[in-house]
Amino acid sequence: MTAMERESTRNLLIIYVAAWLRSFGIGFLGVVLGVYLSREGFSATAIGLVIAAGLAGAAAGTVFITFNADRLGRRRTLFVLSLLTALGAVALISHFSLPAVLALAFVGMINGMGSDRSPSFALEQAMIPGLVADQKRTWALAWYSVVLDASGAVGALAAGIPLLLQHRWGMELTAAYRTLFIGYALINVLGALLYLLLSSEVEAPRINLPGKPSVRISPETKSTLARLSGLFAIDAFGGGFLTDALVSYWFFLRFGVAEGQLALLFFTVHVLNALSHLGAAWLARRIGLIKTMVFTHLPSSVFLIAAAFMPSARWAVVLFLLRESLVEMDVPTRQSYVAAVVRPEERTFAAGVTNLTRNTAWAAASAVAGVFMQQVAFGAPLLLGGGLKIIYDGLLWRAFRHLSPPEERKA
Repeated sequence: MTAMERESTRNLLIIYVAAWLRSFGIGFLGVVLGVYLSREGFSATAIGLVIAAGLAGAAAGTVFITFNADRLGRRRTLFVLSLLTALGAVALISHFSLPAVLALAFVGMINGMGSDRSPSFALEQAMIPGLVADQKRTWALAWYSVVLDASGAVGALAAGIPLLLQHRWGMELTAAYRTLFIGYALINVLGALLYLLLSSEVEAPRINLPGKPSVRISPETKSTLARLSGLFAIDAFGGGFLTDALVSYWFFLRFGVAEGQLALLFFTVHVLNALSHLGAAWLARRIGLIKTMVFTHLPSSVFLIAAAFMPSARWAVVLFLLRESLVEMDVPTRQSYVAAVVRPEERTFAAGVTNLTRNTAWAAASAVAGVFMQQVAFGAPLLLGGGLKIIYDGLLWRAFRHLSPPEERKA
């Protein structure tokens, strides 16, 4: 292994460890945030506002990194983002009025959804492809996705720590929750320090003229990203009908599946998601990125729609798990494809735009999914989500099956 390869491997490991810490915190925060705020006397409306403020802060942060991270420095930007995330814990550790909590949730990008969709997540997607050869890009992003999913699953289990502290050591429950949030702040500070250990290799390529530091995005890239973003918006809008909270609610009311069984079900889901990322990298090397994205995603949507018509919980769970073993295989392949069809210096912009588009569409659908469930049909979110994703797969195949990434053109 050459010195350059050792440096790249070291940078990758630092990114993976920092991402693990961040996702671990998001994993348990997604479980306990609403419960804790409720115990503190916040109404359901106030809790929704806090979650929305955190998501709005993450969206604003993603817009910022899209246009500024490469100019300011990726390491410096990740360091500041991690410190801001740690600052968000202050809203949960201290007693504040709702306006102050909303402000801190926005600045700290508090994530109550349980999965990492932060500005750091988008920026790391731009950095990783530059640390490996084209042939290894999908594998590097697949391992990154495994890290996030596995850490998020473990973080969700860590949400039981406050009750453990109360029952085993007699700690008052509110104090136990605050202990957890102090830990949340500390792990984000640790992540910030890890980013300082990255080398200059992770920075964006500098090909601009002196005095003109901003990256010029080519017309071809703008056109490609506009088409991809439009398609990703359809996919994410479909996914917004299928959040863990809503699907678990569907299992609970439709079949009477208890909370303990739901916890085990969704832990299994996260494990299957993590394993599927590695399967996606293996398959993409053999049939290509676009074929992997479409040919795994399409049957997963069919399984989901079929689950809505099952007469028993057993068959619905089987079909749902079959769906989850395939549905995430387009995640590392999608990230790899976006990085492959733009120039290296355009990757931060591309990752920021596509992630922001997905997050916005996902949030929009989540806001109306309950209305469809209540006013149209109880299984409507599964049918709408699956149907939109099938439409996305067909349009993606039609639009991009002839645009291959560099490693496939070489092959």
